Amino acid sequence: MSAGSAPNPEAIQAIPVRHPWRWVAAVVILALAASFAYTIATAPDLEWNQVGYWLFQHSVVLGALGTLVLTVLAMVIGIALGVILALMRLSPNPVMSVVSWFYIWFFRGTPLLVQLFFWWNLPLILPHVGISIPFTSIGWHTDTVTLISPFIASILGLGLNEGAYMAEVVRAGIISVEQGQTEAAQALGMSRLLVMRRIVLPQAMRVIIPPTGNETISMLKTSSLASITTFGELFRTAQEISSFNYRIVELLIVVSIWYLSFTSILTVGQYYLERYFARGATRQLPMTPLQRFQRMLFTFHAPPPEPIGTIQPAGLPPGK
Repeated sequence: MSAGSAPNPEAIQAIPVRHPWRWVAAVVILALAASFAYTIATAPDLEWNQVGYWLFQHSVVLGALGTLVLTVLAMVIGIALGVILALMRLSPNPVMSVVSWFYIWFFRGTPLLVQLFFWWNLPLILPHVGISIPFTSIGWHTDTVTLISPFIASILGLGLNEGAYMAEVVRAGIISVEQGQTEAAQALGMSRLLVMRRIVLPQAMRVIIPPTGNETISMLKTSSLASITTFGELFRTAQEISSFNYRIVELLIVVSIWYLSFTSILTVGQYYLERYFARGATRQLPMTPLQRFQRMLFTFHAPPPEPIGTIQPAGLPPGK
């Protein structure tokens, strides 16, 4: 230390603010949750043995598989259609842009239940459908009742409706990429399609993946509306069983357990997809679900900050 210089002040030890009411609120919430769970578990007319019996029955498992098939196929159609509609919406061609806008406006503006009813009742107004070459007898024709089965009606209703929502998700991801990157790539001679595939979409995926995961989870639960087409998905199967044994609540609990299991798996899968596409965008990867749960369970306040020392002038070593 040079002569005449003032001694360095001691480091400040920051003490975190106490929040006792957070603990009180946590205890109250846990007490209410425990009371609610105990009330349900000890309901006098609720037969838990029926829940265990029907949980893995063959018909219920088949219904759960039907729900998964509906979800996967509807999302495949929705994602593929959404990408096409998003590119059409962003196209400089006014016809393609208007057609895409009208599709999105119509399918987002009408209830999904109404759309499912429409496809299921299409044979009432269109007895026969087919494709033929104009002014010739060459073509293919069939009865609409044969073509629009409960499964096809469910897929059409769910998939076409999902395409409208996915179009907006994909469009939001595309326009989130800086326009200057597209202009620079086109200046290097890259075609519009190549720019979209190599430059825009890889960056847009960070914006597209989270809402797509949410749409997939929502589709899994929304597939229960397909019960109106008499397709044997999970909820329809539970309804048919409960109409005979009158254990309505027990079957609803069975259905809820299956849905919760599927959504939990999809949530974990969505997280790791987001983690994969976040590489290079952040210095530190997001925490795993287990780490998030541990922090939520055991952390009620932020960790205390490090001791604050004196600010050193630039160019001088510590202590000078």
